[in-house]
Amino acid sequence: MESQQKPLGMTRRQFVASSASALATGGLTAALSRDAQAAGVPPSEQSDRQGHHAPFRVIIDTDPGVDDALALLLAMRSPEVKIEAITAVAGNVPLELTLPNALRMVEIAGRTDIPVAAGAKAPLVRRLVTAAYAHGENGLGGAVFPESKIRPIAEPAAQFIQQLVRRYPSDVTLITIGPLTNVATALNSDPELAAMVKSVVMMGGSLSGGNITPAAEFNVYVDPEAARIVFQSGIPITMVGLDVTRKTSLTEDHVRLLEAAQNPVSQAAAKIARNAINHNREQGFLVGPNMHDSLAVAGFLDPSLLKWKQYYVDVETVGELTAGETLGYSPNAGDLRRAGMEKQVGVTMPIRGSAPTLGSTRTSPILRDKFVPNSNVATDVDSARFFDLLIGRLSGKQ
Repeated sequence: MESQQKPLGMTRRQFVASSASALATGGLTAALSRDAQAAGVPPSEQSDRQGHHAPFRVIIDTDPGVDDALALLLAMRSPEVKIEAITAVAGNVPLELTLPNALRMVEIAGRTDIPVAAGAKAPLVRRLVTAAYAHGENGLGGAVFPESKIRPIAEPAAQFIQQLVRRYPSDVTLITIGPLTNVATALNSDPELAAMVKSVVMMGGSLSGGNITPAAEFNVYVDPEAARIVFQSGIPITMVGLDVTRKTSLTEDHVRLLEAAQNPVSQAAAKIARNAINHNREQGFLVGPNMHDSLAVAGFLDPSLLKWKQYYVDVETVGELTAGETLGYSPNAGDLRRAGMEKQVGVTMPIRGSAPTLGSTRTSPILRDKFVPNSNVATDVDSARFFDLLIGRLSGKQ
């Protein structure tokens, strides 16, 4: 399997610098330094995290979705990023709803300069499973907005991703807050593309159990084959998963702050949030919806909101009960930890596949013969500071 992957044998400096470029923002030098320390980056390397200034070119791949909608509004109200495109994918609800929902958010934010492209209607090899039970039948918790006057561009999402990455090689970060079908399709049809993508910042995955099955987080569960392509692509990945997003429940106080602000973005966000909270109550949930996707965007804007740890992450694709599970390998975590290995590079820690069956002549496959991280994984969050950023930007107070 490893022979089919793009090599990940980069140095610690190269990996951290690449990951950091996905996380850094122009006016946050102090935050970057804190993030660097939290990630275990030596002081001599921390300058690598501070060499670029905003705005950062990003493509947002999304399946709106309550939290997607607020994440889009947050990104469009943030001067640190230059949004080159928004690409819609089927996920929380079908593409027939995610695409117009994305167009509505662009129009509400007054950002009709941002092109919106239609993406995949279904996962790579599976039937679509949606989350209307969580997001309502229209994806926005039942909040209704006028039909958008703008239309998507003609290019399909995967093709448009390829065009933009090739136009700005090593300068585009993909912020993925839905299933990874569009990104995997782009990578599959353009073998040179992965080397040109600056980084992927994803809301997806979990190292602590799932939210649609006991094992799998929804975005990865919907298209685990696509997720595996992305994780094995060699692109530096920042993973903001359920380990931290579970700690970001929207409350009545947050909604009231949004309702009090008199601007189109805050009013739209408040309407979506209010309907989402009511929908959660009707479904029997005890807390408001978690702001999964908004946290991924916020973590890109200010990485000091989160604590980070480097893992090699891969995706289960064949398990009857575990398809979509993300597994994190580390030489200093869990029962596989090895004393004194924290500061060593190239630790001899084989990444193993499943044990062979009695009827097979295969041996247990070694997928990698040593530990090389491919992901910077969020492990904790300052929820209060996150909501200060989210509500502050949406309300126009930041």
